[in-house]
Amino acid sequence: MKVAIVGVSGAVGQEFLRILAERNFPLDELVLFGSKRSVGRKYSFKGKEYTVKELQHNDDFKDIDIAFTSAGGDISAEFADTITKYGAVMIDNSSQFRMEDDVPLVVPEINAEDALVRPRGIIANPNCTTIMMVVVLNPIEKLSHIRKVHIASYQSASGAGAAAMKELEQQYKEMLEEGRVNTIEKFPHQLAYNVIPQIDKMTPTDYTKEEMKMFNETRKIMHSDVRTSATCVRVSSLRSHSESVWFETERPLSVEEIREALKAAPGVSLVDDPQNYVYPMPLESAGKDDIYVGRVRKDLADDNGNTLWLTGDQIRKGAALNAVQIAEYIVKVGNVG
Repeated sequence: MKVAIVGVSGAVGQEFLRILAERNFPLDELVLFGSKRSVGRKYSFKGKEYTVKELQHNDDFKDIDIAFTSAGGDISAEFADTITKYGAVMIDNSSQFRMEDDVPLVVPEINAEDALVRPRGIIANPNCTTIMMVVVLNPIEKLSHIRKVHIASYQSASGAGAAAMKELEQQYKEMLEEGRVNTIEKFPHQLAYNVIPQIDKMTPTDYTKEEMKMFNETRKIMHSDVRTSATCVRVSSLRSHSESVWFETERPLSVEEIREALKAAPGVSLVDDPQNYVYPMPLESAGKDDIYVGRVRKDLADDNGNTLWLTGDQIRKGAALNAVQIAEYIVKVGNVG
């Protein structure tokens, strides 16, 4: 099995290296690709050093079985044909192909089989906030169809990439040393000691692209007519996203029913003893694979509604881990190579 990582120098690219090693993914060869400025960098994988090659329109992907791409939508669009033309499966972390009818959008706990039908050789990895939410909602959907979802997300700096994490740290440093922030490049406003109620660009409806991703992607992944309405907020934590989720089902569900379903769900850890101050927090979910869920309770404003709180590492399950799990699935069923 020959595997490539495109965009290896970024936060998600680095996480690919860690997760492939941790999970002992069955690869025989590894090829790393990056931009011109990354060419020549060396990264270690299982005790061996690999040198980054420049991504070009050539035959470098001729013998590649699986290519993990995380270099942004423009790069994915430009190089998709180059990557897939000899039969490589491209598992793409950008938003470029997610809503294309001939590209499956996959969360393995929910719709793994969708990955088997990929006319263009591309499988799209969903948005991080969407992945985290649907992993939790899917076991509830099996109890009773979910009609509506309202979400308030609390998204850490790492969602904007490695450079954004460094910028947040720099902003805190400047505040402590100079009393004001001078470095504002990756965010539209100062993030240190602040929250920003905008993630991604604003659409004409005044919903952001991030918020619309949650609406559209949730439907595609869950094969559902569910309607979602989100407000996505950047917060000044460094890593792991959190979400407060209100959902309405066709029949009323008890808190106990929901808790039992979540306990049995793959990829979910129930952390729910609020009377003793036990609930999920981003500090605890950072670096972990599961989505942590707690604060499960009835919605006081909706007889068919419940609400919960979740948190998860969006670089892992929200990006690299989900992509690797897709690859593990297609390898397991003999659908690659």
